Amino acid sequence: MRYVWLALAVWGAVHPMSWFIAWFREHGWTLGGMIEAWHANAATSGLVWDLTIAAATLTVWVIWESVTRRAWLGLIAIPATFGIGVSCGLPLYLFLRSGRG
Repeated sequence: MRYVWLALAVWGAVHPMSWFIAWFREHGWTLGGMIEAWHANAATSGLVWDLTIAAATLTVWVIWESVTRRAWLGLIAIPATFGIGVSCGLPLYLFLRSGRG
């Protein structure tokens, strides 16, 4: 399963980022414009909040496990989650976590 998590982390980084880059190329490289687009309607706002809550939950879990198990490498899943998305951060954390003995 370890390599399944890694493959999902790579897919979760590349696929969403390709859409983000395409949007930036079309609309300009402004984060404010992207955030505005995320709230274009109630459906997209709901999805943004869904992913935000999932990212916050994942962050709490990663911090809790990193502190209690003293496994600090897992903390890199946090910037991956907020810099790319939950689709990368969660499987990345599972990959890193599965390598522990």
